[in-house]
Amino acid sequence: MTEGKTIEFKRQYTEDIKYTVIAFANTEGGKIYIGIDDDGTVCGVHDAEETTLKLTNMIRDIIRPDVTLFTDCITEYMDNKPVIVMTVQRGTARPYYLYSKGVRPEGVYVRQGSSSVPASETAILTMIKETGGDYYEDARSVNQNLTFEKTQSYFSKKNLDFGDAQKRTLNIISQDGTFSNLGMLLSDQCTATIKMAVFEGSKKSVFRDRKELSGSLLQQIEDAYSYINQYNHIHSEINGLERIDKQDYPREALREALLNAIVHRDYSVRGSTLISIFDDRIEIVSIGGLVLGITYDDIMLGVSALRNQHLAQVFYRLRLIEAYGTGIMKINECYADYPVKPIIEVSNNAFKITLPNLNFTNQAYHTITHTNTEDPRMETILALFNRKESIIRKDIDEALGVSQSTASMLLRKMLEKGLLKKVGNGRKAEYRKM
Repeated sequence: MTEGKTIEFKRQYTEDIKYTVIAFANTEGGKIYIGIDDDGTVCGVHDAEETTLKLTNMIRDIIRPDVTLFTDCITEYMDNKPVIVMTVQRGTARPYYLYSKGVRPEGVYVRQGSSSVPASETAILTMIKETGGDYYEDARSVNQNLTFEKTQSYFSKKNLDFGDAQKRTLNIISQDGTFSNLGMLLSDQCTATIKMAVFEGSKKSVFRDRKELSGSLLQQIEDAYSYINQYNHIHSEINGLERIDKQDYPREALREALLNAIVHRDYSVRGSTLISIFDDRIEIVSIGGLVLGITYDDIMLGVSALRNQHLAQVFYRLRLIEAYGTGIMKINECYADYPVKPIIEVSNNAFKITLPNLNFTNQAYHTITHTNTEDPRMETILALFNRKESIIRKDIDEALGVSQSTASMLLRKMLEKGLLKKVGNGRKAEYRKM
């Protein structure tokens, strides 16, 4: 025998054996012979039973996840001398790592030739992906040094327990005893962020303020809602003897839009959730298009397919969401009595919802009442130009919730009245305000 990718010789027991055990478990497995010198000379061990005990205790105490199920220790006699042979199989919960170092190159080792070397970050991520299952939130978190002060506080506020038993039930701690990516998202060390910006007017030309939110997702959603509320002004109108106060944005619509962006985004893709506040609207863009098999029409009907099932369950348990699939319907209900409607746009990799500023649009409508619009839906169409230079028929479908034929009829009437002009033909046709 000679040392190689699956064979390692050790003259005597040392704690350095831990690197080889981790490397074998992360690669193709192998055998460690304690009592054989590097040149193959059999030296034997002084006390095989005591050495075996020290070896198995060391493996149990300092390697995570538990690799003992994939190891076996026996004593063989070679040249009439006792040699400890430890067999290490390739583990199913890779990457295995030193508990004191975490899931980092200095804690994760792989086998290269006859050496055990630190794994690259790419190799670590590949192992996590291979063993983490189909869902991002189920995979093992790269960072295992997590704290949960905010989440603990949130659970306590709801009179709910948040110990290790609950963390396991909620899939924050995986079956192998390590923190999952769901745990990372709820931890104070969460790597996902929300970027917020306030713009002057209706275009992204001049910044008035910007902020990036970090920490637990529960912390971020609280901070985001509080930040938006600073710009959710109250306008008052006098109707006879009554004073009527109305906020720019319905609070329920803001709440549901924020929750939707946090619960349904794709956290496997790096990037921030974006919230842009303009004078006439708020745009919320989250990474991740529709879940496979779900269409735009489905979500408008209240159909829900969860990308992050365990995260949604945590939010449900905290009573932040009441029932799955009702968020979009609630948002639309908040705008049911107003001529402008929320606009939902979906691409392959992003989801965007635009909430109109009710007070801004009311002011805009008063400025166009002199036009002979005839149909109040035309006023809604004209209001779209407060934030766009040109529109297409689909914009009208979404703003009014009407069929293609109805949208085309309204466009034709507005062209006849001279309210709009048409640029281009067919599907590429655009409409601009006169």
